[in-house]
Amino acid sequence: MLSESSYHFAIYAYVGAACVMLLYLAWWLGRHWGAPRVALVVLLGAALLLTPAYPKEGVDTFAPALIVAGFQLLTDGYEAAGHALRPLGFMSALAGALALLLGLTVLRGRGPRKARQEKPAQPVQPS
Repeated sequence: MLSESSYHFAIYAYVGAACVMLLYLAWWLGRHWGAPRVALVVLLGAALLLTPAYPKEGVDTFAPALIVAGFQLLTDGYEAAGHALRPLGFMSALAGALALLLGLTVLRGRGPRKARQEKPAQPVQPS
């Protein structure tokens, strides 16, 4: 079993790695996709990676809900995974709604980063 300090270290390492992965995903997708699509994928990724859940009843520590749901689905079935699937579904729906709201307001009309870069100036030809 993990001590309290090693549990905190593991949680910090997991959250840090998830945030770095999400930043890299946003940078990579931002070069090819429009901003609303990137926001949707990154927010859904954040919802799936960072939503916490209790691994089982009687435990006072958290684990990533995606991992808990996966293990519970494989070992005990859908009924046992319900306590982890509900927050995952809620956070995914919230991420989708937030991405839609951002896409309709702040990020409207923003294409891929390559398309937003200025085109080089055309040389002036003497007449």
